[in-house]
Amino acid sequence: MATFLCTPTRVTLGKDAETRLGEELRKDGAKKVLIHYGSERIVADGLMKELTDQLDREGINYILLGGVKPNPRVSLVRKGIETGRSENIDYIVAVGGGSVIDSAKAIGYGLFDKSGGDVWDFYEGTRKPEGSYPLGVILTLSATGSEMSDSSVITNEDGGLKRGCNSDYCRPRFALLNPELTYSVPPYHTSCGTADMMMHTLERFFHSGSSMELTDKLSIALLKTIAENGVKALQNPKDYEARKNLMWASSLSHNGLMQMGNAQRGDWACHQMEHELSGMFDVAHGAGLTAIWGTWARYVFLENPERFAKLGEGVFGLKQTGNPERDAENAIKAFENYFRTIHMPISIKELGIRATEKQLDELADKAVFYGKRTLGAFKVLKKEDIKAIYTNASR
Repeated sequence: MATFLCTPTRVTLGKDAETRLGEELRKDGAKKVLIHYGSERIVADGLMKELTDQLDREGINYILLGGVKPNPRVSLVRKGIETGRSENIDYIVAVGGGSVIDSAKAIGYGLFDKSGGDVWDFYEGTRKPEGSYPLGVILTLSATGSEMSDSSVITNEDGGLKRGCNSDYCRPRFALLNPELTYSVPPYHTSCGTADMMMHTLERFFHSGSSMELTDKLSIALLKTIAENGVKALQNPKDYEARKNLMWASSLSHNGLMQMGNAQRGDWACHQMEHELSGMFDVAHGAGLTAIWGTWARYVFLENPERFAKLGEGVFGLKQTGNPERDAENAIKAFENYFRTIHMPISIKELGIRATEKQLDELADKAVFYGKRTLGAFKVLKKEDIKAIYTNASR
């Protein structure tokens, strides 16, 4: 199967990258911009004024829409669409991390859509986007890789549903990456971000088809780099090189590069299961992923234990014993030990969640869209498999 890479995003990485905002918008002919953000910290620390001053100098009008929360809500997306239409905006700038960018992408889909339908249709899969308003990003949290990806994930408060929509239409036109803007990210969110970008690479590493040697080596090098620099950033939040490595790793982990040449796009079962977990319990995405991954890995590793063993050797330097199953188990333990090192949970129980049997059944039902799909590629999972993983991870 041929693979395709789309990377239209103009990336600026380094100190003062955000000072290029006016120039980038002028390059694209923006006239009126919706600046979308989450934390008021962006206003309090002066970043917002610096950005709006640039727009004032360029003669570009703007309006502000804050309030994005982790697991971004469709209600705010709808408000952004309504505001964007009434204010005649022609460009969106997301200032923040993955939640802000994903919310901005959803607003972009909704503004482009002239059908009169609801933006949630795109996330339920009943309609596909036909375009999007242009989007630029100023990244303040290294995690999701949404600054270069084709992905957007939104939560519907009605039913606690968390769904994704993938389309090249939503890939940002530009991304301004200044590692210094991540210095004030709290330790917990640094750890969640580290876990999330690792998972984006791991999801693509595990599939049932053939793999490209170069992509495997790139994936292993990326995972090792993330692991090392995640620890460094926790030890010294103002370690510029660590933050820079994490920021670029975030982008590379999710822009499609780590699946090139492989027979499949990856597994993605852990992500889909985590979406239901955070949809129901509103947990941080990175923490939800580490809470599931080890249990998933033990459930599926016999499909190809050599694949896990290869990771253990490449990322953590584990010596091969000649017994692939034992080597795979050692690799899984090494990843879990690392997650503990950065203070991430390795079970649903460690998230502080005590899910009931009814909730576990509901999670599995939602994960398979009530019988309309299976999950995974490394090992195809049906509802009973998914419920078993949720149950084992809850013990």
